[in-house]
Amino acid sequence: MYIQTGSLALNGRRSYNITLYLKVFVGEKMKKNQYDFTTGPILKPLILFSGPIMLTNLLQTSFQIVDSLWVGNILGAEALGAVAVATTILVTVLSFILGLNNAALTILSQQYGRRDDAGLRNYLNAFIVIMSMMSVGFGIAGYISAEPLLRLIGTPEAIMDMAVTYLQISFLGMFFLFGYNFINTVLRALGDSKTPMRIVLIAVIMNAVLAPFFMFVLDLGIVGAALATVISQGLAFLYSIQHSFRHRLIPFSRPSLPKKEEVSLILGLGIPGGLQMAVIHAGIAAILSVVTGFGSDTVAGFSAAQRLDSLIMLPAMALGTAVNSMAGQNIGVGNWSRVKKIARYASLYNFGLMVTVAILAIIFAEHAIRLFIQDEAAVAFGTTYLRTVALCYPFLGLNFVLNGIVRASGAMYQVLILNIISFWVLRFPLADIFSSIYGETGIGIGMGVSFIISSAFAYLYYKFGGWKRKVLFKN
Repeated sequence: MYIQTGSLALNGRRSYNITLYLKVFVGEKMKKNQYDFTTGPILKPLILFSGPIMLTNLLQTSFQIVDSLWVGNILGAEALGAVAVATTILVTVLSFILGLNNAALTILSQQYGRRDDAGLRNYLNAFIVIMSMMSVGFGIAGYISAEPLLRLIGTPEAIMDMAVTYLQISFLGMFFLFGYNFINTVLRALGDSKTPMRIVLIAVIMNAVLAPFFMFVLDLGIVGAALATVISQGLAFLYSIQHSFRHRLIPFSRPSLPKKEEVSLILGLGIPGGLQMAVIHAGIAAILSVVTGFGSDTVAGFSAAQRLDSLIMLPAMALGTAVNSMAGQNIGVGNWSRVKKIARYASLYNFGLMVTVAILAIIFAEHAIRLFIQDEAAVAFGTTYLRTVALCYPFLGLNFVLNGIVRASGAMYQVLILNIISFWVLRFPLADIFSSIYGETGIGIGMGVSFIISSAFAYLYYKFGGWKRKVLFKN
C-alpha cells in the first residue's frame, strides 16, 4: 500500500519525509498475511500459501455436507432431494462466478506483481462493478425463472414446491455468494490465503448454528434451510469487507464506471473461465451416463467414490490456485525464470503429496466407501474403482498445477481447450471404451489412463505452447 504524504516539521528544526515510514509500517502489517512471490525462496511460501487454501476448500466442502446432514435429519429425505436438485442449478451459476474469480486472480495478481497501484485499484473497481451488476441480474433472473429451470431438469412434483422455495431464496442471496467468493479471490491474488480461510470458517460455523435453529427451533422448514445458508454467507461477506477495510488488506476505492478496455479484458478472461467449469460439469454428467449402464449398485459405488474424489483432490486443487497467484505476480514483472521454478517446485510437491494421498486411498478405500454406503456390491465396485484411479492421482494433480501456471498468463481459452481434451476427447470416451472391454472395472481403468494422457497434453502445452506470449498489460 502506498500512502502519499508531505513532510513533517518537528520542533521547527528538522523536516522528515514520513512517506517511507508509513510505507514500511503498513507494509510490515500487511506482510503478516500477504506474500510477495516475486522474491525470496519458493518452496516454503508455496507450502505456507497453499496450506490454508486446502483447508479453505475442505471447509467449503464441509459447509455442503453439514447443510445436507441437518436438512436430511430434521426435514427428511424429500427435503434433502429438493436441496440437492436446487443445488445442481446453483452450482451451474457458481461455475460462472468461479470463472470470473479465475480472471480476477490472474489480472489482480499480475497487477500486484507489477507494483501498479493505480492499475490494481482500477481493475479491482471494474471487477466490483461488473460482479455487483451480475449478482443482481442473476439473482432477479433466477428468482423469476426458478420453477421453469427446475422443470427443465426433470424435478419430481413431490419435491417441486420445496425446491422452488429453496432456489428462490438462494437466488435472492446471490450478491453474498458473489461477494464473499470474490473477496477471497482478491486476497489470494495479493498473497493472502489465511484471511479467506477465516472468512469461510465463519460461514461454516454460522450455518452449522443457524440451520438447526431456523429449521427445528423456529420450525421454518426448507425456508429456514435456505435462510441459514444465505445469512451465513452474508455475515461472512460483511466480515470480509470490515476486516479488509480495518487492516487495509485490499486497496478499495470509490466505485466508478470501469473503462471499456477493463471490461473487455475481464470478460475476455472470465467467459472462457466460466466455460471451463461448464465443460467439467458436463463431462462429469457424460461419464455418469456410462456408469448408469451397469446398474444401481455401480452408480451407488461410483457416487460414493466421487464424493471421496472431491476430498482427495483438494490438495491438487489448492496447488492450482496457489501457483496461479504465485506465477501471476511474477508474470506481471516478466520474471519467467522464477515462473519456471514455481512450476518445477509445485510439480514436485504435488507428486510427493498426491503419492501419499494415493497410498492412503488404496489402503483405506473400502473403509472410506463404507462411510457412505453399505450394500456389498456397491462397496465392492467403489473400492475397486477408487484403488484403480488412486494410482493416477499424481498425474491428475499435475494437470491442476500446469493449468494454473498457464492460466496465470491469461491464456484462458487455451486452458479451456485443454479441459475439453481432458474430459471430452479422453476421459469420457476412454471410460466408455474400457468399460465395454472389461465391464464395470474398465470405468476406473479408462479414467486413470485419461489422467495420464491429459497430464501429458498439459505438459506439452506448458513446455512448447504459446502461453508465454500472452500479454495482458503493456509496460
